[in-house]
Amino acid sequence: MRVGTVIGRVTLSRAVPAVVGARWLVVSPFTRDHFPGPGQAPVGLTREPSLVVYDNLGGGVGDTIGFVEGREAAVPFAEPTPIDAINAALVDEIFYAPLT
Repeated sequence: MRVGTVIGRVTLSRAVPAVVGARWLVVSPFTRDHFPGPGQAPVGLTREPSLVVYDNLGGGVGDTIGFVEGREAAVPFAEPTPIDAINAALVDEIFYAPLT
């Protein structure tokens, strides 16, 4: 599972029948820079490419989410579905204490 910030939504004009009416989020994934050491400020958005994530939990712009990519993203569906990433968790807080 990876963690990222929701920076937008996607609206489809056409969709595969298995995902008609689905919600899609644009997510900026967190990197190591989002978890700075003592006395350092965290970064904003990452330079990594953003990705589109299927959302069935109700995530919104500005939320931090945990998402799963790859084959595991399609596991919740009964029929084969073309999903590459799915929202698996809505994150309230992240506590990070680097080892010194």
